Amino acid sequence: MKTMKTYIKLFALSSLFVLGACSEEFLETEPYTQKVTENFYKTPADAFQGLVAVYDVLQREAYGGPLLISEQASDDCFGGYGIADGQADIEWDRFLYVSDKDMNKDVWSNAYLGIYRANILLENLDKINWGTDTALKTRYEAEARFLRAHFHFTAAKMFGDIIPLDHTITSSEFTLPRQAPEVTYALIANDLKFAADNLGSENYSQKGNTNFGRITKWAAEAYIARTFLFYTGVYSKPDLAGVVTKAQAVTYINDAVNNSGHNLVPDFANLWLAASLENFVGEDNTEMVWAVRFNGSGKGDWNLHEGNRFQVNIAPRGGAIGRYASGWGGATVNPKLVAAYDNADTRKKASFIDFVGENLNFNAEAREQRQYTGYSWKKYCPITNAAGTSIVEANGGNFQIDNYQDYAIIRFADVLLMAAELNLDSNPAVAQANLDRVRDRAFKNTTNRKTVSKAVIMEERQLELALEGQRYFDLLRQGMVETKKAIDNTTGGSQFAVTFRSETLGWFPLPQSQIVLSNGTITQNPGW
Repeated sequence: MKTMKTYIKLFALSSLFVLGACSEEFLETEPYTQKVTENFYKTPADAFQGLVAVYDVLQREAYGGPLLISEQASDDCFGGYGIADGQADIEWDRFLYVSDKDMNKDVWSNAYLGIYRANILLENLDKINWGTDTALKTRYEAEARFLRAHFHFTAAKMFGDIIPLDHTITSSEFTLPRQAPEVTYALIANDLKFAADNLGSENYSQKGNTNFGRITKWAAEAYIARTFLFYTGVYSKPDLAGVVTKAQAVTYINDAVNNSGHNLVPDFANLWLAASLENFVGEDNTEMVWAVRFNGSGKGDWNLHEGNRFQVNIAPRGGAIGRYASGWGGATVNPKLVAAYDNADTRKKASFIDFVGENLNFNAEAREQRQYTGYSWKKYCPITNAAGTSIVEANGGNFQIDNYQDYAIIRFADVLLMAAELNLDSNPAVAQANLDRVRDRAFKNTTNRKTVSKAVIMEERQLELALEGQRYFDLLRQGMVETKKAIDNTTGGSQFAVTFRSETLGWFPLPQSQIVLSNGTITQNPGW
């Protein structure tokens, strides 16, 4: 967050380890050594700093954890990276668990760090002297509860059964067991409902809005729809943990479509810097319902978390090529994904770097690129200036940690597709209209429409949201048969061989360190 980020160093709570002995640790000890929970929360400004600390975890989370891992695990991408790099990325791709028993540690720990910080703030709101501004208290509570829900959902969609926490744990709770999904999702749903019902109708996507990146009513309504579709699909339930009915989910998502003020950017390519360059619409655009903010102002300081450290992972390996800056070549794009697009679909050219098609001489052997397919990420790819120097380095930053593009968690196109899916049975005309808006933008005409159906919507989600961290979870909610059918791969030789193991139920392995810390209360997921 470009504005809120200014304050993060003042109050950045951390945990020594998660679900073990939790403690508070300030990232800076001077001049704030006397600021602890007991004497800190007094003013609304203190509460704001505590809220910023919760938002800060989003930046750590977005470095490539759930987004990158889920794309590698899906049929969108292979593992990628270099031939001499570690095996974890290959193992996410191939559903193995051999080289690093803590390969998912960062996903788990970041999720619970976010939950911990949110609970700290929520438990201290009543200590604040709010004066007559009780509306501000409600706003901060709504934002914190939304973020707590987000972090719970991040862990739950990756690991299945988790430990839901609506409070900071005491020493007697260090070995809490995992709970049934309905317990976790009831907490998620109640938190999201509180946010949706208590936040105002502000829309922060206007250019230059200092609150861009903060939670809104519209983000909460869209997130209710996302969790509803995942939970009801994966667990074959009629509602969201007894808290949100389908009718309510429909009402929320239709409200976001009709009343949020969000809209589609006319040209899909202009959403992505590397696809549009001078025509880039900017990150605070009408389509961004919620995005994680980065600014790259750290200028090479590894102790700060200002820049987007994810981008270097997917950029072309072995040096800049054309206008694309150098990176590590992670998550090689599956040619099957590229081939799924109609050539008239503008999303095809805007989403992927086609090395051959763009006349880029990418020597995979010389660059030591593992699993070269001829395609890479154009979405989120950092760029160079006219002289061939990465923009980041030209501005005095480090190309590994100071990239600055925001990470879109919810785009309005996703809102429209969720609305199409939720309205499919009860309001087929509404479902059709929402699908049409997405396809009309993609083809820049109205002659490529398809009759709406569940299968058509899922296909459209893959095309529209490719490389945005949604595909794997969309597959899981269609069941193990469809997931395996999509992911299994036997073409391209042994280095591209992938076999989805249905016995895992799609859940990733828990970090072994957490199993050890729990003294056996937590057991490993099935199939691992």
